Amino acid sequence: MLVKTQFSIRDLENLSGVKAHTIRIWEKRYNLLEPERTDTNIRQYDLDNLKKLLNVTFLYNEGYKISKIAALSENDIAVVVQEQAEQKKDDFALTAFKTAMFDFDYKLFADTYSKVLEDRNFREVFFEVFMPLLNEIGMLWQTGTIDPAHERFISELIKQKIIIHTEAEMRQPRKYNESVFVLYLPYEEIHEIGLLYANYELLKGGFTSVYLGSNIPITSLKHLLKHYENIIFFSYFTVKPDEESVMDYIKRFDKLICQKKTYPLWLMGAKVYELADSVLPENVKTFSDLSQLSENLVRYKRTN
Repeated sequence: MLVKTQFSIRDLENLSGVKAHTIRIWEKRYNLLEPERTDTNIRQYDLDNLKKLLNVTFLYNEGYKISKIAALSENDIAVVVQEQAEQKKDDFALTAFKTAMFDFDYKLFADTYSKVLEDRNFREVFFEVFMPLLNEIGMLWQTGTIDPAHERFISELIKQKIIIHTEAEMRQPRKYNESVFVLYLPYEEIHEIGLLYANYELLKGGFTSVYLGSNIPITSLKHLLKHYENIIFFSYFTVKPDEESVMDYIKRFDKLICQKKTYPLWLMGAKVYELADSVLPENVKTFSDLSQLSENLVRYKRTN
């Protein structure tokens, strides 16, 4: 499959947050963009048009008049964007990360990441920058504005950053060894960022964890029972299970894993929302998001 390099005006609206009607006005009145036309006279925009619009939108959102922006050359626009970036790091980072995604530009991603990390810790960067970026990318992927290659490129880079910070925490002594958290994704689940970050939070908090990663059948969890006595199993359901309900999965977990002893099962992810009105077994705990998990870990330390 070819990587998407041509975009409709609806794609530009989704990517920039500027209404298609406004983009048409900017294009007609200020010659801001230069789309090509298909045989049926439909606008098609290339990557250069997209990147220019992202920069223009950044400045427009910072209070610059569109007439003033349109009077600047593309080089001048880039210079002003860099000047504003020092004051509006988060807004600029989102623009830069999206640009890096479309250009598959690791250096731009790395430089932008280093910049936002200058005055905050990794947890703050993850929640204040990466999470909004991932949420936006998820919407763009669902609407067909970007294709899987774009989404995977940026997701893999974010995963790398989580792993780097996780490795640093793994070298620190464990403060809480009474229980071991076993983290895994269910069978055929591959969306790993949420679970990776949860592992980082656990290690950062001084807990002991065993990270199994993606695509783990329930039966494979039995091997952990031979090595650890007090286990809290932790999983993240984004699109799986899909051939059974989450409640049926919980019942199967209890049947296969909790034969001799009941083990806690902590769950997160989009699929867990279907449990909202369900009465859960006492050993099952759900979290709506990573912030709630972090808050719960603080409480867990106080009571254990």
